[in-house]
Amino acid sequence: MVHETDLPSPTTVSELERARVHRRTLTVVIASQILGGAGLAAGISVGALLAQDMLGSDGLAGLPTGLFTLGSALAAFLVGRSTRAFGRRRGLASGFLAGAIGAAGIVVAALVDSVPMLFAALFVYGAGTATNLQARYAGSDLALPHRRGLGTSMAMVATTIGAVAGPNLIEPMGALATSLGIPALAGPFLLAAVAYGSAGIVLFLFLRPDPYLLAQRIAADSAPRVRHGASVHRPRVGAGAYVGALIMVLTQIAMVAIMTMTPVHMSAHHHGLGAVGLVIGMHVGAMWLPSLVTGALVDKVGRIPVAIAAGATLLSAGVLGALAPGDSLGLLVLALVLLGLGWNLGLVSGTALVVDATVPANRPQTQGTIDVLIALAGAGGGAASGLLMTTTSFQILALTGGVLAVLLVPVVLGARGRLAADAPSTR
Repeated sequence: MVHETDLPSPTTVSELERARVHRRTLTVVIASQILGGAGLAAGISVGALLAQDMLGSDGLAGLPTGLFTLGSALAAFLVGRSTRAFGRRRGLASGFLAGAIGAAGIVVAALVDSVPMLFAALFVYGAGTATNLQARYAGSDLALPHRRGLGTSMAMVATTIGAVAGPNLIEPMGALATSLGIPALAGPFLLAAVAYGSAGIVLFLFLRPDPYLLAQRIAADSAPRVRHGASVHRPRVGAGAYVGALIMVLTQIAMVAIMTMTPVHMSAHHHGLGAVGLVIGMHVGAMWLPSLVTGALVDKVGRIPVAIAAGATLLSAGVLGALAPGDSLGLLVLALVLLGLGWNLGLVSGTALVVDATVPANRPQTQGTIDVLIALAGAGGGAASGLLMTTTSFQILALTGGVLAVLLVPVVLGARGRLAADAPSTR
């Protein structure tokens, strides 16, 4: 049993107190997500290029994404379990600090030209990616049922600032790294180490009272009292959790596969690091910035329509990426913006479905398990993307990702009846 000494003292938490703590939680999470976004962007922007440089192979360029998303799978599991035992504050802070250690390890690996060290460090670096995603749940812990989409999106949109700034700092960080005798492509990971470490410190110091522990107390206070000696049934996980998980898994595979190989595709068509930073920066911005609008749409229009829009948008991104000439920077930007937007629509709608289908007693473990699946899907997509592009082409890769994502549409439409039971309630 965990005792958080700074939880509100009254036995019953008032709606006013709940709203106050929720606002404070969002403020702290937003601050940490701005920092975390900068750390996240390093691996997306130059991970594949660094591997290509150190391994001398295009076919293995997708391996870094596979490794750090595989690492994020383990981190998602651990953060979910630790949240259930100790609360959001300690779980999220530990995940970001692990990501900082991994980023520093990547810099050292590049400096000494050690491929085994690079692989190990990329795996640990993935903890930051998982934690960045897990933080969105902190925004919904205390949100009222009809505002869960907005609560999630507030936590996500803050990532935009750091995530967009990060790729556009590739050249300055590369110059700084070179001045320190470090390979230029390792420069962004210097930024990631500082950003992830700072995010962890902010959460550990200021995420008080813990939103998950307070949500647990509210749920316990509002639950009907169980007669002494009566059996207690474990709360069920609704069908929406499974549908939401599938939505997020499919959108993750499509997004990671196309995104991972875009820098390599651009490099082959003689685009410089500045152009790569622009495309990935716009892509990452589209992943996170629309969250405020997406969250409101999920709450007002519904989870299912937004999920369907995610599939259609990702298909459009894949088709445009396949048709765009390799030397057309504008069309590549548009394709990657659509790719990020489709991912955002899928993540926010899927997250809301999961929250609707769970209660505080089973929510963190369910969320952690689902994020493990998302991370594994991303690892598979990232690792396979290099092989698929090498054996076929970037065009085939883009089309495959788009078609895969649109498969979520029949799944969601077929599950509409079962999702009605998980409609937003007081849970």
